[in-house]
Amino acid sequence: MLIDYLMNNMGLTHKKAKQVLTNKQVLVNNKVITKYNYLIKDKDEVSIKEYGNSKINNIDIIYEDKDIIVVNKPSGILTIASSSEKEKTLYHLVGTYLKERNKFAKVFIIHRLDKDTSGIVMFAKNDKVKKLYQDKWNDIVKYRGYVAILEGILPKEKDTIKLNLDDSDEFKVRVSKSGKEAITEYKVIKTNNNLSLVDINLHTGRRNQIRVTFSYLNHPVLGDFKYGSKVKAKRLMLHAYKLSVINPFTKKEMVFETKTPKEFNNYLK
Repeated sequence: MLIDYLMNNMGLTHKKAKQVLTNKQVLVNNKVITKYNYLIKDKDEVSIKEYGNSKINNIDIIYEDKDIIVVNKPSGILTIASSSEKEKTLYHLVGTYLKERNKFAKVFIIHRLDKDTSGIVMFAKNDKVKKLYQDKWNDIVKYRGYVAILEGILPKEKDTIKLNLDDSDEFKVRVSKSGKEAITEYKVIKTNNNLSLVDINLHTGRRNQIRVTFSYLNHPVLGDFKYGSKVKAKRLMLHAYKLSVINPFTKKEMVFETKTPKEFNNYLK
């Protein structure tokens, strides 16, 4: 039965399983199911969608199933631990959330965002799933959408920028002929007060790719003082709002989206 599957395979308590079913959060093969005794077949895909705008233990959960959990990372928090920060990370928060439901639960990072970039991050619930996603990441990722506020007005409404980026320096990525190719496509959404709101599609996933690319064009991301921003901002104005991937098990496309943070509106009214 579905309620048993939620408890045995997704680590929910009986009370929590009843709650998500009642709230119409449970999807079986992308169809909402509310019946506790719904019969699950071997090839059925079961997932839990977020309810309203609620957050669980300060984690904004976009999607969760037995293999992965996708969350909306806030700006200012590391995705995973560094030499100077071990506990105040998204990885730690997600791990704590999963262990509260199942003390044997584990969490594995599939990809990451910079500390000051907000948006979609995907984690795996076991090592096998992590390896499947990571080993085929460039093949299964179909769309990586970002929104950013840039300093100045870009000369073109839309363009595709190709650069070679060298990330051998741990602190800063640089444009270099010997670096790896980085392809960044953008489209201007709005301009105001010498600022540009742009929609970005990453064709490659290099470290700091967006930040370095627009800094090289002399239009750094607002608040990115590491790469040349001169205008004060409360945060780095870069947000990963959309991620489309092919599930390596089902071969079906999964699309995850988040809203642009409210603080972006303060700069382009």
